[in-house]
Amino acid sequence: MLMLFYWSLPCFLFLMGVFVFVSNRKHLLSMLLSLEYIVLNLFFLLYIYLNFMEYLSFFSMMFLTFSVCEGALGLSILVSMIRTHGNDYFQSFNVL
Repeated sequence: MLMLFYWSLPCFLFLMGVFVFVSNRKHLLSMLLSLEYIVLNLFFLLYIYLNFMEYLSFFSMMFLTFSVCEGALGLSILVSMIRTHGNDYFQSFNVL
């Protein structure tokens, strides 16, 4: 019963993060924040899994390293978009 709680809470939090990511598509900053929330929930799931299987925490440190790189890239895209377009609205950003 307790193990079900350990798996259901991060899965619920992950699904809520995906819902916020899909439903809020107006600003780039809000999308980046929801992506970071999803990454933190995936880290929580990975931490629970590694503790349950009694593995080393080396994999979680690699995951944190890649998530920090992802956050830095997202912020650099946000800064370059604000410098070129003046805001972070997706309506003013033309991909083509």
